[in-house]
Amino acid sequence: MQKLESIAENIRKEFDVRSAARDKALATARQLTRACSLAIRAAHRLETNGMAGLLAEARSLADGLHSDLKDHADLFYAGYTQDALKEFVEASVTCALIQSQPLPAPEDLGVSGPTYLNGLAEVVGELRRRTLDILRHGYSEEAERLLTHMDDIYDSLVTMDYPDAITNGLRRQTDVARSIIEKTRGDITFSLRGEHLEQAISRLSGQLNSDPLTGADTMRALPSNQDQA
Repeated sequence: MQKLESIAENIRKEFDVRSAARDKALATARQLTRACSLAIRAAHRLETNGMAGLLAEARSLADGLHSDLKDHADLFYAGYTQDALKEFVEASVTCALIQSQPLPAPEDLGVSGPTYLNGLAEVVGELRRRTLDILRHGYSEEAERLLTHMDDIYDSLVTMDYPDAITNGLRRQTDVARSIIEKTRGDITFSLRGEHLEQAISRLSGQLNSDPLTGADTMRALPSNQDQA
């Protein structure tokens, strides 16, 4: 049975190498996820320098996953690794769109098609968050610009009519994105109508103040409480 012992020892050594690679990949994936989260937060706060530094850190960590797992394809395509790379896509695209920079492609980020698309789907939620931050200060064309990006993302995702086994569950993500976009469109529409109403009231107030006679005529033209009764 000496041969069996030798076989077992070789397999044990292989497992040791794979286990070490897996542990390192898990640690790197956690660091990558954290860097991406912080980069997105910096983008929402418009902290350009901090965002750029965190994105550079994220890219270095993503490159590390590639190099560390180049001999372990199964570990590279494991869920925790691809989830971290999906976060990298989300952070990279979100920061680019908020900053009006070119959209990075999958080959720019070193990710597969399914990972890129699933990360792209999650960008929609981050753009909604940024849009709501903008609308807190009133309607803005910047909100419309972000909504256009959200629509473009959805228009691309909805064309990926392939089984979930191919797209890694993209269909569910696409449905979520559609719901987020419709809510955002409603919020922007409500804000725009409020802006128009404020402008109309402001114009009317200006007319009343500048021309008392017209103002008086306008007030007489308004229905009184008795008329309403």
